[in-house]
Amino acid sequence: MSERIVFRSGEALVAGGPPGTAAEPEVIIGELDGPVGTALATLTGDQVKGHTRVFAILNTDIQVRPLTLMVSKVTVKDERYTNILMGTVQAAIANGVLDAVRAGDIPKEKANDLGIIVSVWLNPLVSTAKDLDHKILFDIHRQAMAKAIKKAMNNQPDIDWLLENQDKITHKYYQMGLDGKI
Repeated sequence: MSERIVFRSGEALVAGGPPGTAAEPEVIIGELDGPVGTALATLTGDQVKGHTRVFAILNTDIQVRPLTLMVSKVTVKDERYTNILMGTVQAAIANGVLDAVRAGDIPKEKANDLGIIVSVWLNPLVSTAKDLDHKILFDIHRQAMAKAIKKAMNNQPDIDWLLENQDKITHKYYQMGLDGKI
């Protein structure tokens, strides 16, 4: 894949672990000299209290490529949540990016030319979970990130699938509303 990647989007949901460990990243991927790069630079320089944007890193001083900016979908209010988001989940996101490169979903030769913005969902339940399993949390977020990138880079689901399945799919929370559960 040597063509220009201007703007790709994708999302994934991975659940199945203990309460609070589900991951639902939403990603935007594109060339750093295009709209994604402009958005990435703007978001990095325009920090917002409670929604701090940080680069995905393997560990302190080891940033991944493609450059990946994490944005929290939840307002960050307490130290434990911050440490989990900027620790376990940040490392999982970084590893998911590298997994996507290793799998060929992101061309290795474009690793320095692309940027990724990821909206990260981390359930606030993690702040109060007494026996939070960081390994499970890490694995789920890593898998979800790689899956979201794969879907973005392959334009999945494609429009034909969406049109074919539109009337077969009901949004989970809409159905809960219909059932009187919310």
